[in-house]
Amino acid sequence: MAATLTLADVQAAAQRLRGEVVDTPCLHSRTLSALAGCEVFLKFENHQFTASFKERGALNKMAQLGAAERAAGVLAVSAGNHAQGVAYHAQRMHIPATIVMPRFAPAVKVENTRRFGATVVLEGDTFDDARALGLALARERGLTVVHPYDDLAVAAGQGTIALEMLAAQPQLDVLLVAIGGGGLISGIATAAKALRPGIEVIGVQTERFPAAWNAAHNGQRESAQATIADGIAVKVPGALTLPLMRSLVDDVLLVAEDDIEQAILMLLEIEKTVVEGAGAVGLAALMKHGARFAGRRVGLVLSGGNIEPLVLAEIIQRGMVKSGRLARLRLDIRDVPGALADVATLLGKLGANIDSVEHQRAFTSLSVERAEIEVVVQTRGVEHIAQILAALREQGYRAERIG
Repeated sequence: MAATLTLADVQAAAQRLRGEVVDTPCLHSRTLSALAGCEVFLKFENHQFTASFKERGALNKMAQLGAAERAAGVLAVSAGNHAQGVAYHAQRMHIPATIVMPRFAPAVKVENTRRFGATVVLEGDTFDDARALGLALARERGLTVVHPYDDLAVAAGQGTIALEMLAAQPQLDVLLVAIGGGGLISGIATAAKALRPGIEVIGVQTERFPAAWNAAHNGQRESAQATIADGIAVKVPGALTLPLMRSLVDDVLLVAEDDIEQAILMLLEIEKTVVEGAGAVGLAALMKHGARFAGRRVGLVLSGGNIEPLVLAEIIQRGMVKSGRLARLRLDIRDVPGALADVATLLGKLGANIDSVEHQRAFTSLSVERAEIEVVVQTRGVEHIAQILAALREQGYRAERIG
């Protein structure tokens, strides 16, 4: 008989977790609601101490270990949020923790995991290599494996999110939940469907890792090498979670990398909250498939906020380019003293703030008395760029936007 997960399991997990993890806010977003054409409610799991929901499942699993298992210790294989969740709560519970991470794991995540007192083993050029070594190490040392998703105790812990969301916002019509291996959505769907049989639970995956979408739609899409939503970059759903998803999840939607980047930026600008790629896929799906959710009450799980600062900076800059608030212009000017200063003065009068300038004489097809400059300017948007270009041309400059 197949293992099952019940509302009672999730409610028992909630009792174990009470006071040990943050009961994160589930709040209405007026601005996102207006933009999406539906009522949007955000569950801020990025407010957990380790900035991810992964703490819930890890703690629920470890809280059920016997004395001998606790004394022997636990092992997890993870390159990110699960590692930190296991390490943090193992430290609090005085359980020795070994975390196996692939050699490519970001240094900041390695150091955060070590900071919680875990023994970090860096091994393997791929995640599969690290997993194989971790499982072998656990057998050799008699350690309990805390799986990131394919464990019913872990899934039950993640399901406590649904209890909190429906307690705070009992009239939700649909939940949009990220899918990697399926632990989060299996737990959430189990609890939500038991409490509200009519509620719709929809999973979201990135186009680059569509394993659960394939299972739901009989698809044959292949996985890519990487995604900005690295927290859900899973090539094969869990053996325990897949049957739960098949029976409880109403649909799975796909989003592209650009959709995810836009959602990260929207949450930063509108809600003043930082989310990682996996934490933004729900909003990405809502904005991409807006007609499907029109007029409904939609709950989004912002599952985590652990994003590399340099990646976030790049997303912000790329977003500014897409919205026209940062633009690269190319101008053909006379190569005489003061010409560049004249352009800078004119751009200032037009309200454009110069970010950088590249002045080119040699690598150009212009005649020798002319020079080409490329200037990156901060603007108010696409209409402002059009006004700037028109004004430059009126003053006799050949000007175009090139980025």
